[in-house]
Amino acid sequence: LEALIRSAQIAAAADITVLIHGETGTGKELLAKALHDASPRAGHDLVTVNCAALSQQLIESQLFGHVKGAFSGAIGDSTGYIEAADHSTLFLDEIGELTLQGQARLLRFLETGECQKVGSAETHHVDVRVIAATHRNIRQMVDEGEFREDLYYRLNVVTLDLPPLRARPGDIPYLVRHFIREQADKQGKPALQLDKGAMKRLQQHDWPGNVRQLKNLCARLVTLNPGGTSMSADRISEELAMQSSSLDS
Repeated sequence: LEALIRSAQIAAAADITVLIHGETGTGKELLAKALHDASPRAGHDLVTVNCAALSQQLIESQLFGHVKGAFSGAIGDSTGYIEAADHSTLFLDEIGELTLQGQARLLRFLETGECQKVGSAETHHVDVRVIAATHRNIRQMVDEGEFREDLYYRLNVVTLDLPPLRARPGDIPYLVRHFIREQADKQGKPALQLDKGAMKRLQQHDWPGNVRQLKNLCARLVTLNPGGTSMSADRISEELAMQSSSLDS
């Protein structure tokens, strides 16, 4: 993880395109925000796009904007995500879900830096840094014809691989203390305490939902137990079993 942090620090300062890869829940969006906050663009808001939520029919409008009358329902000019990220960072979450049409338009923008609204003949240059993230194997998607190879190489200037939580059990005590303190502060309660056995039980868990699952568990523990309570390994095992049962349902 230390090597990842060093690479991220270098990439942030270099202001280059970054591809973040990791399982769902490993904290890819948090890493993207950290890259932005440590970059020369930190004075502007990070613009986040969930590529899986983009409409196939309106993808060009959502990315680049449109002018009034460009299509039915376009009652006024609209600014797209890319133009909104001018002088800032555009975070493309789940880039592997972007349609081939969207990939083609994104590639053209990365090559030229030009933004053209739907329904307009004018183009203008925008200064945007792109950070993309995915839980999918993009190289395999390229081989299977599901992702453009030229776009892959445009995005893959620097790749940061976020390891799953099960591969870094040493991080769990720090994360648990942080999440419990954060949630206790929100609720105005004293923080819970976990004995050594409880912490060891958490470190032995495989965490299929990664950091997101751990954070949710900590929020549940703080919410359902009196402040200052000391949690034992047995109590933690019960909570993990309950969480697993809920997920199965």
